[in-house]
Amino acid sequence: MNTQLKIVQRNAVLLSMARHIQENKNAVLKANQTDLDAYDGDNISMRDRLKVDQNKIDGMLLSLEQLAAEPDPLGIERFATTHENGMYVSNKTAPFGTILIIYESRPDVTIEATGIAFKSGNKILLKGGKESLNSNSLLVDLWHKALQENNCDTNWVTYLQFDRTQTQAFLQKPTQKLDLIVPRGGERLIAFVKEHATCPVIVSGRGNNFVYVDSEADLQMALDIIINAKTTKISACNALDKVLVASDLVRKHQFLLHLIQELQKYKIEILADNALSSLKGTQPVTDEHVWHEEFLDYKIAIGQVSDMADAISKINTYGGGHSAAIITTNTEKADIFMEAVDSAAVYHNASTRFTDGGQFGLGGELAISTDKLHQRGPIGLQHLVTNKWYIKGNGQTRS
Repeated sequence: MNTQLKIVQRNAVLLSMARHIQENKNAVLKANQTDLDAYDGDNISMRDRLKVDQNKIDGMLLSLEQLAAEPDPLGIERFATTHENGMYVSNKTAPFGTILIIYESRPDVTIEATGIAFKSGNKILLKGGKESLNSNSLLVDLWHKALQENNCDTNWVTYLQFDRTQTQAFLQKPTQKLDLIVPRGGERLIAFVKEHATCPVIVSGRGNNFVYVDSEADLQMALDIIINAKTTKISACNALDKVLVASDLVRKHQFLLHLIQELQKYKIEILADNALSSLKGTQPVTDEHVWHEEFLDYKIAIGQVSDMADAISKINTYGGGHSAAIITTNTEKADIFMEAVDSAAVYHNASTRFTDGGQFGLGGELAISTDKLHQRGPIGLQHLVTNKWYIKGNGQTRS
């Protein structure tokens, strides 16, 4: 296999893949229905992520088409200098090599994440969950057709049909070259990969996202943002889990009653801390661990804080390092909040649901990293590269 495909080939494969998905849409939906029918778990989030519908098909197509239109992320010169002895020294972007993506439930990852890794010049190993085997098998077959059409080896995309024991063995002693692992799933999956992997791992960590309603918030805006962030996709890692309200918020009681009323329309279970537990329609927080928890469910926790500093402290203590927002009309406060909160994405007067590679203009994402090395937040095409040093001389030796 060639060590690197030309950008024309990579783009052609992506567009061929989009065409194959469009032409085989009914087969994809049928295979996915087989997976859904076989899924006997009661995890609402898992089932939601497993399901492929027309909207997800459209998202797959859009991701592939956008990726094909993006410039080549490889060979970009990041640094250059001429040594005093005449050597030309430069640093350019290069592929990682082989990337293993381990994921649960989401067949769309088989398209979007693979597309990003492939466009970045990487060979891809996919290890999906058993619950999505039929969907993933068909989609990988389509990848192989797209590769063959464009005279590319099918080994660029490989599906690993491993059980847990085989996966552990592969992580500990890979049977082929492996340069990077990206686990996408719950905390148990991530912990499993980190425990056994012998090469670098990018952690796509938990959400547990917070919104702080400041004393100078626009209350209607706060209500709209909270409802959007909580209810539009409860299985998303950028969904809202916690709301903190300033103790001196004007019309605080009326706002909270209105918020509870709106959340109840979506059958959201509402937990409240001691300061707010008397509110009708809420249940008391009985275990402080709740503040650490990513719900991925129709559940939300509401708490009262004395001021913005208290809110920042609570978010940095309990949050997942993913996304946090402040609702306020005071831009100076917002700037302080955004600098002080230790999250990959920080918002002023906007929903946390925008933490997404496509929404950030990256043409999709491989994952959303809550690590700080080598990339934080959505990992897009531009980030799925490493670098190489190129030194051009004419006989120089070092004394």
